[in-house]
Amino acid sequence: MTTTMPKAVTAPAARAPSKPRRRPAARRRGTPLTIAMLAALAYFLLPLCWLLVASTKSTQDLFDSFGLWFSRTPQLLANIRATFTQDDGVFVHWLLNTAVYAVVSACGAALLAAAAGYGFAKFRFRGDRAAFNLVLGAIMVPATALAIPTYLLFAKVGLVNTPWAVILPSLVNPFGLYLMRVYAADAVPDSLLEAARIDGAGEGRIFFRIALRLLAPGLVTVLLFTLVATWNNYFLPLIMLNDPNLYPITVGLSSWAEQAQNGGAGASGDMLPLVVTGSLVSVLPLVIAFLLLQRYWQSGLATGSVKQ
Repeated sequence: MTTTMPKAVTAPAARAPSKPRRRPAARRRGTPLTIAMLAALAYFLLPLCWLLVASTKSTQDLFDSFGLWFSRTPQLLANIRATFTQDDGVFVHWLLNTAVYAVVSACGAALLAAAAGYGFAKFRFRGDRAAFNLVLGAIMVPATALAIPTYLLFAKVGLVNTPWAVILPSLVNPFGLYLMRVYAADAVPDSLLEAARIDGAGEGRIFFRIALRLLAPGLVTVLLFTLVATWNNYFLPLIMLNDPNLYPITVGLSSWAEQAQNGGAGASGDMLPLVVTGSLVSVLPLVIAFLLLQRYWQSGLATGSVKQ
């Protein structure tokens, strides 16, 4: 007679306590970064918002109403019309002067920086390291420290109170030269230059037909930096120019603000809104320039041109 043994009953295994879910580390790090970026965005946009809102107000509304909100009777179009017609349309003349100074200076400075940076990056000559170190030292010298010596030099050659007194000093850009030297070292392959030399191309043709195209993103960067610096330059035109017909927009608006405060010749109680509205109008060309040229920063033109 066979007996069957009862099966052993096993207790169900105890489940391990579930661990609380943790938020991804990237998301935890992203929250402070997002807050910091929003604070930086507010820091840069608040002055522009105030400028836009203030351009719609009259003189009394500028002092009586809240700074970051519109008044009950906005008059932006009236302020723009008054700005462009004040003193027989001198604001338009200042705007054209600024455009000429900035565009000529930016194009010339970008071309000179590209040529010099390409030369330092691709050619070796006696004293090249010392010359480049001199350029690095020139970056640390503030522009205001050179204003008086520049004025005395230009006074000796009779260029004071001429457009060249603003354009020529703006052509020298040590930071742009340094930037183009660093960019040209990687953007222009040596093998491409050697291939062009083997084909019989001269150095000038190589630079203008090959290297300059590959340097386009860095060239546009230097152009925009110089454009903004010359457009916003105030101290150099202030000491170089005496004729109001040669003023850039910065010095011209400053003269209007001084008239509004001191009650000078031609001043009126409504000139303060004209200064604010003129400041808003002067910002718009720079914004347009950045929007049109930003695509050159997003990708390098040398990508894929040479297979290493």
